[in-house]
Amino acid sequence: MRNLSIDILKIVLAFFVVFLHMHLFQDTRPVLGFVLVNGVFRMAVPTFLIITGYYFYYVDNTQKLKKWLVRTFLLYLIWSLVYIPFWKKEDVFINILFGYHHLWYLIGTFFSAIILFLIRKKPVGFLVALIVLLFSTGYALQTIGNLHYFGGQKDKLINLYPSYRNFLLVCFPFLTIGYLINKLNLDMRYRPSLVTVIALTGLVISESFFNCIMISPTENIDLLFSLLLACPLVFIYCKNVSVMIDTKILASLSTAIYVIHPLIMKWTLGLYYPFEMLIFVITLLTASFILVLANRKLKYLL
Repeated sequence: MRNLSIDILKIVLAFFVVFLHMHLFQDTRPVLGFVLVNGVFRMAVPTFLIITGYYFYYVDNTQKLKKWLVRTFLLYLIWSLVYIPFWKKEDVFINILFGYHHLWYLIGTFFSAIILFLIRKKPVGFLVALIVLLFSTGYALQTIGNLHYFGGQKDKLINLYPSYRNFLLVCFPFLTIGYLINKLNLDMRYRPSLVTVIALTGLVISESFFNCIMISPTENIDLLFSLLLACPLVFIYCKNVSVMIDTKILASLSTAIYVIHPLIMKWTLGLYYPFEMLIFVITLLTASFILVLANRKLKYLL
């Protein structure tokens, strides 16, 4: 049995990623677009990681780890091959090592899970300190890059996404948060209200608006400190809205939307104005459902 509310959350998060990559409203309403793209929509990947980390708690021996890693790596490999016509034209080394575009999440989860498995029995205080230290390091690198504190080659290096958005500085912290929520039964011991969740989402918006004013309205900002609070509570809130179902179609659909949406964007956006958004959404959902059905015969597509 599966929790319907978590699967619905994953669908919402998948569309957050889609709208983020579309830079929704950034051309027509820059401030609103910035707050959404560099604020609210940035909640998607951390929350995905927290959900993954929560269930990774049950990977408690090497045999389960091998099975989990093989599945994750095959998913990454298959979709890397699908996107090879695009990433082979760019920095091939970076795309292979850190993942092309949205696929960084898959390879990042793969490596961070290995680290978490190896140190999962360390004291909780040690894991929490490591979460804060690693995320703060990523945040600092991102901020230094966005402020262009260094010039020349150093600035270019720091502003490469993999320098701060990678398996160690992003995936590991949020994966471990999810793991600790399960380990410490925080989802059972604490039941945040909807008001609390809305307030913390407002905190994400406020931090994003602050970044827009104080740093730059044009820089992309992946990491916000408010995500460390907002994302775990969004997950816990949704998990406690327990509606059990006996199908994983919505969970598979969210994965399908995530992996295929850049292809659909390339095929539809900018070609069918003024109906491009409607055509894009219909095409995306149709293609995603086809993938879900295909995955029943061809394993590891999702």
